[in-house]
Amino acid sequence: MYDIQKPWPLGLPRTWPAFVAAFLVVLAVLASLDVYLSRTSIGWPEEWRRPFFLITDYGLADWTLYPGLIGMILFGLLRFPLQGLWKKASGEMALFFAFIFIGTGFPGLMTMILKRIIGRVRPVEFEQVGAFAFQPLQNWVYQSFPSGHSTTAIAMAFTFGFFWPRSYIPFLILGIIVCISRVPVGMHYPTDIFAGFVVGMLGCYAVRNFFGDRGWLFEKTADGRYVRKPMTAVKSLFQRA
Repeated sequence: MYDIQKPWPLGLPRTWPAFVAAFLVVLAVLASLDVYLSRTSIGWPEEWRRPFFLITDYGLADWTLYPGLIGMILFGLLRFPLQGLWKKASGEMALFFAFIFIGTGFPGLMTMILKRIIGRVRPVEFEQVGAFAFQPLQNWVYQSFPSGHSTTAIAMAFTFGFFWPRSYIPFLILGIIVCISRVPVGMHYPTDIFAGFVVGMLGCYAVRNFFGDRGWLFEKTADGRYVRKPMTAVKSLFQRA
């Protein structure tokens, strides 16, 4: 099974030249299939497409950003009037919610910036301008690459997977389904999905490593892996209850 506690996926940063080359090759292959896969899936019967519309909004950042931000602020403020074990537990919970918020928010922010700079047209405008029209810094119609929903869905999978390793595979499978759904619902091309996947994955690793290097929620072991630290104060309070 893939070791999610490694500092980076796929041997990075040591393998970065091969990683970049592979990324570009996959992108080129998918680009040759973009129009075919997009137009074919959009043309499916309505009953085939309906399930994708039901699941696609799992990729909205709202699922984690709002709870993460609220929890981070609430438990952060609670630390001031509390003392002892309660104060420590509030600090642990504040860090937990901060990780949820930043772990999905940072990759999402990167995607938001990239898609505005790149300015690729969405499939909804295919009949007018084709699949490879670019107008940077325009409205949402020209914000297709990378896919924000895909970035968030994959970032969520890694965020929860880093904290609960056993949940990684189920969340990853769900995230991949969300990524795929963006094509038949007519919002993205396969290349957008692939780029969003990569940004979501690498962005979340960067956040986990940032936390781990500071001893927040995670710690770096002698062999360079990042493992979750036990939330001892929270656990003690639950045991008392």
